[in-house]
Amino acid sequence: MDGLESYCENLTVELGVWKDKISDVVSRIDRLSSGDKARIGDQVNDLHIFTGELENRLERLRHECSTEWRPEQIEMKAKLTEKYIY
Repeated sequence: MDGLESYCENLTVELGVWKDKISDVVSRIDRLSSGDKARIGDQVNDLHIFTGELENRLERLRHECSTEWRPEQIEMKAKLTEKYIY
């Protein structure tokens, strides 16, 4: 299970870094004059949408990619043992 935990952790970190970078770009754009913002409004909206999608994926990873698999391991071993005993 170490490989899975490592994968989940690495993916969470990488997606978090990308989310932070995009959020930084958006905050810099927010400081522009309204005329400058108007010219790139669609792209800024796309960045906001993308940031939301990254946050959704990070949230899914937090819930679906458990770092504690011990109870599941025990259950799986028990089921496999049962299957091979009979």
